[in-house]
Amino acid sequence: MAECMRTTLNPPKTPLHSNKISAPKLSFSSSFSSFGTKPNSSNSNNYPRISLSVMSNKNQNQNQNQNHHHHQQHLSLDAVISSNRKAELLGDIKGSLSNRLSETNLHLTVPGLKSKTRGKVRDIYDGGDYLVLVTTDRQSAFDRILASIPFKGQVLNETSLWWFDQTRHITPNAVISSPDKNVTIAKKCSVIPVEFVVRGFVTGSTDTSLWTVYNKGIRNYCGNALPDGLVKNQKLPANILTPTTKAEDHDVPVTPDEIVKLGLMTEAEFDEASRKALRLFEYGQRVASEHGLILVDTKYEFGKSSDDSILLIDEVHTPDSSRYWIAHSYEERFQSGLEPENVDKEFLRLWFKDHCNPYEDEVLPDAPEELICELAWRYIFLYEAITKSRFDVSSTKEPIHDRISRNVSSALSALQ
Repeated sequence: MAECMRTTLNPPKTPLHSNKISAPKLSFSSSFSSFGTKPNSSNSNNYPRISLSVMSNKNQNQNQNQNHHHHQQHLSLDAVISSNRKAELLGDIKGSLSNRLSETNLHLTVPGLKSKTRGKVRDIYDGGDYLVLVTTDRQSAFDRILASIPFKGQVLNETSLWWFDQTRHITPNAVISSPDKNVTIAKKCSVIPVEFVVRGFVTGSTDTSLWTVYNKGIRNYCGNALPDGLVKNQKLPANILTPTTKAEDHDVPVTPDEIVKLGLMTEAEFDEASRKALRLFEYGQRVASEHGLILVDTKYEFGKSSDDSILLIDEVHTPDSSRYWIAHSYEERFQSGLEPENVDKEFLRLWFKDHCNPYEDEVLPDAPEELICELAWRYIFLYEAITKSRFDVSSTKEPIHDRISRNVSSALSALQ
């Protein structure tokens, strides 16, 4: 195993305000520092009543919030489950059940597109100098597709675009344009075959999750020395990078030394990409904290452009590539040994586990409409919480595939 990458870790730059929770020799903070700029309160009108506890009386609470929570918004899980905004959107979500984007075949409908590569969620088309990335509504887990979730593709695409735009000061990216709610046109890059997984907490339940590995007694992981005495869901003393190689069917944890030895990247390339990944994550944590969320962990992918510069590609800080917790209740729940409140797809995974063997059954049952709609709302909720903007559900009767074909065709002809 490689030596601990202490030199590349980014310890918090601001004093930690809470020492209420501590493990041996570890200071702990459950709330990240404010990003310096206060959330613009004039935006409040753009997204009424996502959170019952803040948006309605933001001004009257502002002073005490400023003192106590660094302008942090108090999102709550109750607001997710029963907010007015949810009731407002449910009709649109149900109306879109018959117009979900499960599959695309743009190579048959858009002139100039060559091959199609089908990922779990994205369909990628070769457009000569460009790639056309279509984010579908497919929902995957257990290494297979479980369902299609209305508006999910739009949420992922628009969340990524928002973060790509917000992070230009940290790294250039491959985005050229977004001609459709579900589509990004990007520069063609050679993809670096390493996923840059960054973690701020010791958590998770899968075989490769940090808590599972830590709980087995491993204290040197992907080149990081981990202290004894950490408990599940605790904040790490500093964010760490735990890279993986992209294998056919699963990701394999790897140390920085091994990445260079295997010839996957040069040392200089790895240093640059890892620096960018840690800065992106630290920035993402600060923004999430201001918006009432904790960005727990995420993954980044990079590619090299024709001039050999390293660009951020794929997706950024989406609900699919990242774990988010509700910040307001985190500390109290951590103290009590409870799991943090999250807004994710776990309830859908559990339904499939209860109703079939999702790993072995050839045909899966259809998930109940109610669960599909609930997950669609949660994706939209996260989009609105992360970006502090109102999600556009305006839908026409036009099938999504027709709309995308039309928009991509005109975008590509404009690029010629």
